[in-house]
Amino acid sequence: MTDIPVLLQIDGLHVHYADGVDALRGVSLAVSPAERVGLIGPNGAGKTTLMLAIMNAVRFSGRIVVDGIAVSKQTEQAARSRCGMIFQDAEDHLFMPTLLDDVAFGPLNQGCGEEEARQRAAAAIAQVGLSGLEERSAHHMSGGQKRAAALATVLSMQVQLLLLDEPGANLDHRSRRRLIETLDGRPEAMLLATHDLPMIQRLCGRVILLDQGRIIADRPTASILGDVALLQLHGLVD
Repeated sequence: MTDIPVLLQIDGLHVHYADGVDALRGVSLAVSPAERVGLIGPNGAGKTTLMLAIMNAVRFSGRIVVDGIAVSKQTEQAARSRCGMIFQDAEDHLFMPTLLDDVAFGPLNQGCGEEEARQRAAAAIAQVGLSGLEERSAHHMSGGQKRAAALATVLSMQVQLLLLDEPGANLDHRSRRRLIETLDGRPEAMLLATHDLPMIQRLCGRVILLDQGRIIADRPTASILGDVALLQLHGLVD
């Protein structure tokens, strides 16, 4: 039997916050290259914390390995270079004078030369449908444009794993549809945390249900989204 390659391996992950909250309690999972996995669960289930732990942005115990790199303080830059996280607030990604500067920032910090960084940025901006806005400030963009710009900042880095935290929040129908189409065309593996179950259904072949810091279920998308009793028990549908 041929072993299935693993891009992300997590074993026995615990995150305990200083205020006494156990945000993650023994989470273990694996994600293959190009696999799309939905993360669902009620508010406070641990979805965002899981992504932050992968980026080594919160203290954790257990083991996280990204593309063969065990995540630690010493390896965090190498591990992060394989991942790109889109936060719930798109403006967390946008702080430079222009959109082009924002999107080129990541490649420059990866060590790209200025010309290559700008070429990557221009390509990513085109991929998310914002061509022509390269010199615009994020402050003068709509909410949907800011979401698209945040995605471009990650795509320009040419990562292997996208960590998407509520990427469709507060988008109108047209912007949400464009986001889904853009993500559906991407080759990267994805962890997609959202309450938008139709988005999960469209993009993900597998779903992990988290609640109170534990994995409750890890099954094919159709199996979990078709289990109305399970979804009701965890407050995901009425």
